Amino acid sequence: MLHQKTALRVAAPVAVLALALTACGGGEDKADDAKKPAAAAKPKAPATPAEAASGGELATGESAEGKVEEEDGNVTYDITAQKVDVGTEAEAQKLVQDKAEAKGMVLAVAHLKFTHKGGPALTSDSDAGDGTTIWADGQRGALLIGASDDAPGCEDPYDVESWKQGESHTFCESYLIPANAKEMEVHWSEEDGEPFIWKFPGQ
Repeated sequence: MLHQKTALRVAAPVAVLALALTACGGGEDKADDAKKPAAAAKPKAPATPAEAASGGELATGESAEGKVEEEDGNVTYDITAQKVDVGTEAEAQKLVQDKAEAKGMVLAVAHLKFTHKGGPALTSDSDAGDGTTIWADGQRGALLIGASDDAPGCEDPYDVESWKQGESHTFCESYLIPANAKEMEVHWSEEDGEPFIWKFPGQ
């Protein structure tokens, strides 16, 4: 299991680093999304139940089923993107070291509910949320590590040390997106898999 985020959480310089990596298209975080073909970033036609098993567009409130290789073994989760909270440009600038980097940007926090459906019970923190990204008007946002740790309704995956089948947790991911974005998308994908996509209106 990767624990790179442990040493990088919350600090403002980290947010700047994540922003720079994303802007250059060279970031390797979040399930290696940068390595995926450009076509993966394009919105797809609504998925049929058969297609949903390998990614596709889902309706608001609709859940997807995905597998994650956890430290305790492969676990199947039921995943639902519940909402995206959007802040202000002033709030976004407080989260980065160089305010110019966040000019015209706002903080978007995606809330995803994960329900343990099958596989071993977890005895350590989960990687389930690592496949999450936020897109705005067809472009991937800039990851801000740790910015959503204290957001209302968000749980810290590092605090979840016991997770049994049937139990649910809500994990959040935070990204900077353009303040004038008309449409937001929450993507979640298995490692090297096609993303499930939930769409939300912009501000």
